[in-house]
Amino acid sequence: MRTMIECVHEDKKDIKAFYNCTFSSSRTHRLKDYFEGKLADLRVVPYEQLDPEGQTDYVLLQKHLHRQLQGLESMEASHTELAPLVEPFASDLVALLERRQKVTSTAGKYAADVLSVAGVEVRSRCAKIEEGQLTAGAEADRFAAYRAVNVLDELQRLLREWFGFYNGYDPTFTWWVSRPHELLIGLLQDLAEMVRDKLVGSSKKNDDAIVGQPTGSSSILADLDAQFIAYSPEELIKIAEKEYTWCEGEMIKASVELGYERDWKAALEHVKNMYVEPGQQTYLVHELAEEAVAYVKKHDMVTIPPIAEECWRTYMMSPARQKVNPFFLGGESMVVSYPTNTMSHEEKLMSMRGNSGPLSRSTVFHELIPGHHLQYHMIARYCSYRSLFSTPFWMEGWAFYWEFLLYDSDFTQKPEDRIGMLFWRMHRCARIVFSIKFHLGEMTPQECIDYLVEKVGHERATAEGEVRRSFAGDYSPLYQAGYMLGALQFRALRKEAVDEGGMSEKEFHDRVLKQGEMPIEILRALLIGKSLSKDHKASWRFYDL
Repeated sequence: MRTMIECVHEDKKDIKAFYNCTFSSSRTHRLKDYFEGKLADLRVVPYEQLDPEGQTDYVLLQKHLHRQLQGLESMEASHTELAPLVEPFASDLVALLERRQKVTSTAGKYAADVLSVAGVEVRSRCAKIEEGQLTAGAEADRFAAYRAVNVLDELQRLLREWFGFYNGYDPTFTWWVSRPHELLIGLLQDLAEMVRDKLVGSSKKNDDAIVGQPTGSSSILADLDAQFIAYSPEELIKIAEKEYTWCEGEMIKASVELGYERDWKAALEHVKNMYVEPGQQTYLVHELAEEAVAYVKKHDMVTIPPIAEECWRTYMMSPARQKVNPFFLGGESMVVSYPTNTMSHEEKLMSMRGNSGPLSRSTVFHELIPGHHLQYHMIARYCSYRSLFSTPFWMEGWAFYWEFLLYDSDFTQKPEDRIGMLFWRMHRCARIVFSIKFHLGEMTPQECIDYLVEKVGHERATAEGEVRRSFAGDYSPLYQAGYMLGALQFRALRKEAVDEGGMSEKEFHDRVLKQGEMPIEILRALLIGKSLSKDHKASWRFYDL
């Protein structure tokens, strides 16, 4: 099974690299044929003769292949929505690009004809947009326009690479194609900017627009099935609201200790203002990282390999990137979010307040050790083949689970630090609510921003960044829910394996990391010795509503 999974991982990568245009129908059809073929291969594997590890891999691979096929169907439907803006010229250009991939002879005049006809089509689209014949009256149309811009940008990049392949090596090609290629690149740039400006409501100079398209209930249910989560979207929202109520109670206790009585938002304002001076944030990050590592090692909570502890680097996040990621990022390295001299006075203060010392404390160990950095270190060394089944419930859930553990320990004693950790816990609750409600069509992006400001106490700029990041199309509908829900799954699994099963805490944590990435219900079966049926469906109720 491991070999089959490794082959799928590499084959999929090679197919995508060869058919390197995401808008390509050839790419979609080739992937569909491949996944259907692998499902056929899987059906002849004698499941009952596999050991528990093999059965686990069988269930994971079967679910992965089905999910990939569902994703391709969704992609085909989404491409159809782009036709008014990019067809037929986009498909014609993709076909031209793919002739190079297949080493099909391409005469210079033939290529010039294709580019010239495409140029006429692009001019026609620009004229229709200018005349108001192509508009984005609905949010769905606006998101389709946003995706069309991505197609236009990708075509420019691939056409430049394609032209460079032939240019100078084939003199006749260069003679025919140089000018039509140059003109078409300029026209594609013009169309992309026009779509950004007039249909999306954004531009390269002003990219603050938040664009998103609700995926609907059916898409969320498909994601829940793929992640082996036995709850409905409505139940997940109830879990988030219940956890939020607990967080608010804890916030009030800490607020009282700080002298703000029940006004926890005033206490949070106090905590936000505990930021370090400009230029000092990287030093704070290293101090906080060392503090967390020392605590985890002192209490022998998880194995920390010396190389993992030693070898991580720090980078600074650009102001442009902070519009999407207003807080730290991490994993193999730490990317520090903090203001630069180019930001306005208001932007500087919001960034500093949003990344104050107490608010950064849990962010650092979430991103480094025992969070993501330790995960990546172990993934590369144990069961790396299971990265094909990567899921935010395992990846983000693990890092946030440690926030649960350290909050409940003597690691967090000061009320300021508890407020800093509770802020993030409230944030994860809010992520479940606003992301699911958005995809169900029950909240707009602006309502999501207002929700984060009101319920969590976000700075408005950081709330905008969170929402912009969530709905830009790079994340699945359940990604933002994976933090809290994954942590709750790990907490429930820990209770079964450690509190009730007799496994030591360190053994539990080490086994989780060494088993590799997978939905946590499947991991649970491995850790507690529960058998899986060939067509296993989600059934674990890890949280009492």
